[in-house]
Amino acid sequence: MNPEPVSIIIPTYNRASFLKKAIDSVLSQTYDTLELIVVDDGSDDGTEDLVAAYDRDVVSLRQENSGPSAARNAGIRAARSDLIAFLDSDDWFDKRKLAIQVAAMQNNPSFLISHTEEIWYRCGAFLNQKKKHRKSGGDIFARCLELCAVGMSTVMVRRTLFDTVGLFDETLPCCEDYDLWLRASVKHPFLFVDTPLTSKQGGRPDQLSAIYRVGMDRFRIRAIRNILASGMLSREQTQLAEAELVKKCTLYGKGCLRHNRPEEGEKYLLIAEQVLNPEDKIREVYE
Repeated sequence: MNPEPVSIIIPTYNRASFLKKAIDSVLSQTYDTLELIVVDDGSDDGTEDLVAAYDRDVVSLRQENSGPSAARNAGIRAARSDLIAFLDSDDWFDKRKLAIQVAAMQNNPSFLISHTEEIWYRCGAFLNQKKKHRKSGGDIFARCLELCAVGMSTVMVRRTLFDTVGLFDETLPCCEDYDLWLRASVKHPFLFVDTPLTSKQGGRPDQLSAIYRVGMDRFRIRAIRNILASGMLSREQTQLAEAELVKKCTLYGKGCLRHNRPEEGEKYLLIAEQVLNPEDKIREVYE
């Protein structure tokens, strides 16, 4: 098959000390029919100069700090290719990543989205992934409800997917990937490449998973409520989503009560009660 162009989008915010490794991992790919877009989300740590040094090898976009969703969306809008891949600025690609994944997409043209296995590091040390984090393909809607089942830096998407499910939700400061995979998995199967082609670095306090560690599930709850209200779900999917919503609201609500946040806790327990007993016409609860 002929080489198919790929646009790779790296959003970044004050990650100059990590960004060079991410950029170099893209520019050293064995597959070179690519466009690399770095979206600087208002950094003030020298990121702008670092990216400028790559000259025409990198398409540089800069915006006021607006969060990862807005940065990725800006990259998507600017991308010239039908195939779009993502890389977080503190992760890096195996040099074969694009070649293997493009071939998989071309050999399976019915799929609009694919992802790969990944290697995890925490504070520089290799981290064994738990069983619940094992990746899979096909219909992964149920898995996407449970947790973020797809690694952001492993994904490759055909642009038409965004035409059907929309872009990243810019109102979410965290879990925007969970939200998008959830929307995508309603109608679209995921192609899974069972080869670790991305390395992921974790364990730092500047990462969103650390910043929003307390209370992160409230963003997943919002995503589930949105998908339930969308009218997109089948009866079976609705049942799965409602069951997960009850589970997450109950766990989060009880956690709030234990940590002396009674008003917030009661709010989420009430959402769970509404799902379990809709006939009681319990008063509406708003986010």
